[in-house]
Amino acid sequence: MPELPDPILIAIPFFVALIVAEMIYARFTGNAEFEPKDTAASLAMGLGNTVSGVLLGFVALSWFTWIEQFAIFDVGWAWWAFVLCFVLDDFLYYWSHRFAHTVRWWWADHVIHHSSQHYNLSTALRQPWLSPLTFKFIFFGSWLIVLGFPIAMVAFVGALNLVYQFWIHTETVKRLPAPIEWLFNTPSHHRVHHATNPLYLDRNYAGVFIIWDRMFGTFQRELDEEKCRYGIVKNLGTHNPIRICLHEWVGIVKDVSSAKSFRDALGYWLGPPGWSPDGSRDSSRIIKQRWAEEQARRGGAATGSGEDDPGTPAPRPAVAPAE
Repeated sequence: MPELPDPILIAIPFFVALIVAEMIYARFTGNAEFEPKDTAASLAMGLGNTVSGVLLGFVALSWFTWIEQFAIFDVGWAWWAFVLCFVLDDFLYYWSHRFAHTVRWWWADHVIHHSSQHYNLSTALRQPWLSPLTFKFIFFGSWLIVLGFPIAMVAFVGALNLVYQFWIHTETVKRLPAPIEWLFNTPSHHRVHHATNPLYLDRNYAGVFIIWDRMFGTFQRELDEEKCRYGIVKNLGTHNPIRICLHEWVGIVKDVSSAKSFRDALGYWLGPPGWSPDGSRDSSRIIKQRWAEEQARRGGAATGSGEDDPGTPAPRPAVAPAE
């Protein structure tokens, strides 16, 4: 087995240098936005994520080591195996990320990454602390091990995927040449993913290859007429890392403990974010439905995927989701 480096450890100095460079660029051009307390919170969340990875990493590793005995094939360490593993890992990342937006238990972990109302390179480091305890790795991280890819290879390509995603958290880079925008996840595509505009909600889940969103109907092009608004539907109003980390978990506990039936408790736990028994809360589906109805009343048409078609009509300004 070859000795593989840790891509994230190698990339950390470059992350820091690029964040500083973007700060300087923002200071002199005004084309990027930083808020000191928000940036500090993102850096604190990134540090906490690194520490928790050391303390809790054994949870996933123990599971992967155990299921390795059930591998169907012995893929080995050929160069093509790395390429195939990277592509399949990104495919699984798409589905893992998509379910993180549609299952509240997993959203409680992922919402941390979306909690900043600013979008810059420091936002990429705003990561959760308790991910291994959600056990999502069992459902999405096991497939490559069972197929026969070595655990070290799977960990390596997964880290490469995360390193790639760092640079797409910026407003400094506008749009890249069309072939790149068609195949890869880019800052433009990922700005859409972080936006709370109804048109943009729950779109562009890709890690590296935006082709998955195009294939599975979740792609939305960034429109010049629809400036991205960042954050979450109900913004936190705090830069406290502890609250950022735990706020949605606390919400789940409160909702489940007050549920009037087992079905309601399951809905609060495993339903989509914003789910409630009577539909009184703002889930993404309700927000998008309300927006579409508003478009119809105004005589406009809600756009769908916004594929790169110059004939796609521009939508009217979206109704802001409730805060």
